[in-house]
Amino acid sequence: MEESVIDNPRLDLVIADHGRSLAIALALVGVLALVGAGWVAATPGTSTTTEEVDQETVATEVTTSATIVEDGPWEAGTELEDNPVYTLPEAPELTLTTETSVPSDDAEVVHEVHVRHEAEHEEAVFWEETVREERTAATIEDDVARSETMIDVDALAAERADVEAEFDDVGTVRTVLEVVTIYDTGTHANEQTLSSTLELTEDAYWLEESELAESTDHSETAQVEVGESPNAAAVAGLAALGLLALAGAGVVHTRRPVDADSARRSVHERRYAEWISAGSIPMWVGDYHVELDTLEDVVDVAIDTNARVVHDRQRGLFAVVNDNVVYYHSERGKWERTAWPELELGNTAAETSDGSAIPAEESVGELPDPDDDDAWERI
Repeated sequence: MEESVIDNPRLDLVIADHGRSLAIALALVGVLALVGAGWVAATPGTSTTTEEVDQETVATEVTTSATIVEDGPWEAGTELEDNPVYTLPEAPELTLTTETSVPSDDAEVVHEVHVRHEAEHEEAVFWEETVREERTAATIEDDVARSETMIDVDALAAERADVEAEFDDVGTVRTVLEVVTIYDTGTHANEQTLSSTLELTEDAYWLEESELAESTDHSETAQVEVGESPNAAAVAGLAALGLLALAGAGVVHTRRPVDADSARRSVHERRYAEWISAGSIPMWVGDYHVELDTLEDVVDVAIDTNARVVHDRQRGLFAVVNDNVVYYHSERGKWERTAWPELELGNTAAETSDGSAIPAEESVGELPDPDDDDAWERI
């Protein structure tokens, strides 16, 4: 059966030998563990990770508009915006409005508008000519760079007709509108290109791309330290260790002082319990009485002789009876001390009722015959 902490002679023996040092050590461990738990909770670790810094976004959008110059489907002076198609001759000029959003008004933005004719054969361009190119430093307000470019569609249509006549039966001709944004934010510099085919007929024109827009994200990477959450397992472990150590110190303190000899005897008694039986040993048993130094020695005799150790609790005596020899160990020492625990043998004296001393030989007298039970009862 396992021993409890409350009734544990081994613990008593340790406390008897090292109680003060053990209590101090456990208290110190408990305090240090609790301080360590607090330190771990208050100072979580850090790790290094790669993050994007100096993030910037530059976005460009191109919108179209045209003013009606003569009555027709629309009244003259009507402003058409982002129409899917514009008619000729009611709207002979197309206005391109380019807006670029930048991180701040301190950025520099330039808008370039290119219009060119291209001749293709089997989807490969074999001739091209730029007929219009404008470069405008955009005005920036509220982090938006804005510029406008006017295109004479009537003039482009006439030029396109001349190119088509030149390459008749050789290839197809198309007209491309291209907007280039060149920017420098102070941190990042780049350019964006938006393009669309400008479809031209005798009566109308339109952009093949219904939406002209582009956005560019910029960033740089840097190594940064990131705080981590406290190690919950370490905090809990250290706190538990601290509380257990302090509780142990309290147990050690409350069990002190402990008699080392008594604790050692209890340890031996439990260790050899299978060889020990409780009982009563007559004082006259055996002709020879051999005192042994320890209970272990008595158990060794019992093992060697295949006998039992009898524990007489009343006399504090452990003994093995082997024929006429008694091998014993007692807390009281000599066999006579265990046989007469309450009598002082030797040159001691008793007292009469009036307090006068009686010689030891008169007070004790001769011991009765071991076989005379009535005499022993009178004693």
